[in-house]
Amino acid sequence: MTILVTGATGRVGSRFVPRLLRQGESVRVLVRDPVRADFLGALGAEVVVGDLRDTGALDGVLKGADAVVHLGAAFRGVSDEEAVAVNHAATVGLAVSTLRAGVARFVYASTTLVYGPGRGRSALEADELVPPGRAYPTSKADAEKALLGLHRAEGLPLRIARLAFVYGDGDPHLAESLLWARDWPLHKRLHLVHHADVAQALLRAVRANGVDGEAFNVADDAPVTALELLNLNGEPVSEGAAGRSLDDPWEGIADTSKIRRELGFRPIHPTVYTAKAAGAL
Repeated sequence: MTILVTGATGRVGSRFVPRLLRQGESVRVLVRDPVRADFLGALGAEVVVGDLRDTGALDGVLKGADAVVHLGAAFRGVSDEEAVAVNHAATVGLAVSTLRAGVARFVYASTTLVYGPGRGRSALEADELVPPGRAYPTSKADAEKALLGLHRAEGLPLRIARLAFVYGDGDPHLAESLLWARDWPLHKRLHLVHHADVAQALLRAVRANGVDGEAFNVADDAPVTALELLNLNGEPVSEGAAGRSLDDPWEGIADTSKIRRELGFRPIHPTVYTAKAAGAL
């Protein structure tokens, strides 16, 4: 199987592709900067230089691919227009090209941020998407809706992986959580998922039969509190943090029953503490 991976030099992709290669998969990566992909080429990936937004070049990139894992995204530090252009418009363009090329699998990495708050329970894949007003979750939710439309109308072989807050393998994301956690009530929780389990989930989504058009929450077994995030990062607790109010204790918490039941997913690192004990932070 030849798997085309977009966003291969990003935080998720740069940790996912080596795991694919170690499992003996044939991997092709689409990158804008070939220098950043040198290490992937050295590991055995086929490196193709191009831009997701150049739809005219995608047919050649997709030729001979059996599956697409679409990790390419615009997140922090970009304009709202850039986020929409990459996360929505370019994603739909890639999906259309995937259909034209006859690729058998299209796995889209989304985010649990698409759910938004207010359910009073953990989020289920069948829930309506009501993302907060920020460009990133909104553009991801809009892309999901467009891709599902292509699945229903034209048979796009779509599988959606909604990722919780990704950490591990030297990713500074866990430390970056302090940008918000410093101001949270100490009992507010954040649902995490380790890079090893993101890779597991994506590969299971690629290989599974009979799940086209389905979405899967990808998260570990134990969301952590703001207090735990502060402790994990060696950060002192601010005075008054314990008394801050919390409107929705379930915001950002995802139910993972479906991916366990349908794809056989079991976290390699079920908690951040098992990852820490394994030296995998």
